Amino acid sequence: MQIVISEERIDPWQTLSQYPAPAGYGATAIFIGTMRDFNQGDDVTAMFLEHYPGMTEKQLLNIVTAASQQWTFEDCLLIHRVGEVKPQDTLVIVAVWSKHRGDAFDASRFIMETLKHQAPFWKRETLVSGEIRWVERNSNGYSQ
Repeated sequence: MQIVISEERIDPWQTLSQYPAPAGYGATAIFIGTMRDFNQGDDVTAMFLEHYPGMTEKQLLNIVTAASQQWTFEDCLLIHRVGEVKPQDTLVIVAVWSKHRGDAFDASRFIMETLKHQAPFWKRETLVSGEIRWVERNSNGYSQ
């Protein structure tokens, strides 16, 4: 299992090709989240993601551990971007390897959905107008 917070631009396919797949897996579920160029009805040109080092990694580890207690999987890769991002930049990769597709699908979805609810990331958007605003709620309606 690997959890990475990255300030560097992420090429998801290159990253995944360099990650050693575990022995004995029969399924891989991959979620790749990218930055949208819109939010709350406004055009967005950039976003800055902040996190609390140490606390963020611990919370992400707790999320993956909770998934491993519900589903059986051989390995997991979770990478989340911080810093300045632009539309279409990769923000998050969740990859889960398991013997069976159901566990891979369910665990990866749980990890991603729980991350959106619980992981301590704060987002500041730059709009086309030049206005800068904090994102008060994530896509699930929870305060950031």
